[in-house]
Amino acid sequence: MTTQQPALTDRIADKFAAIKAEGRPGLIVFVTVGHPYRDAALEIVPRLVAAGADAIELGVPFSDPLGDGPVIQESSFVALQNGVTPQDCLDTAAALRPQIGDTPLILMGYYNTVMSYGLERFAAACAAASVDGLIIVDLPGSEAEALVAQLAPYGIHLIPLLAPTSADASIAQSVGIGGGFVYCTSVTGVTGARAEVSDRGLDLVDRVRRHTDLPVAIGFGISRREHVLDVGRRADAAVVGSALVRALAAGPDEYAAARGAGIVAELAGRA
Repeated sequence: MTTQQPALTDRIADKFAAIKAEGRPGLIVFVTVGHPYRDAALEIVPRLVAAGADAIELGVPFSDPLGDGPVIQESSFVALQNGVTPQDCLDTAAALRPQIGDTPLILMGYYNTVMSYGLERFAAACAAASVDGLIIVDLPGSEAEALVAQLAPYGIHLIPLLAPTSADASIAQSVGIGGGFVYCTSVTGVTGARAEVSDRGLDLVDRVRRHTDLPVAIGFGISRREHVLDVGRRADAAVVGSALVRALAAGPDEYAAARGAGIVAELAGRA
């Protein structure tokens, strides 16, 4: 007897269809589970959704997050110090689902976490927690088939993560095996807010579109409303991480949700 049936609807596809119908750029935001305090996501995420976030990436803390810049590395360190485990991240997703309706929830982390948990067990746990997709920072498409095979029965997407240096063959392979949307990084390097959106990231969007009809999002370096609008001219959504994580930590914990909501409202053009 199974405990979870495959999703009847694709919340990621439905969200991007709604964004397109509204004629605006989407906004995907990242928070690290357990930062700036242990149960922060349970209080912060519903406020971010109410302020205009279209989808939520929940960062799974990892001890060696080589793809992340200093802000998100620090948030991961704080979360680990707060005792947050992968199971806590799954429990957080499950607890958030009733509060945020059909807003997509995506777990973002590193493959060692998934392998340690067990691929089959992790896929089932994600389904039970109503997770819609995974972004595995250090898992190339050429090595993703085993995980995709476990996720597919539950309708959970492995979201391709591509960089400006990705070769066309790698792009084709990643979008062929992945789903949901394509996450394009605007720069080669680690995460972090920057002054402007890189042209290389925008050019990558055009390269990706030659291989897939999946929606495309751009992340790494986006921190202002004008960045979101710039991204929206070429891509379907912008992803904001470091700027939000920094704001959540920049003051007393009791006001973290309000700070985060203020940042998201500005990014979404609601402020």
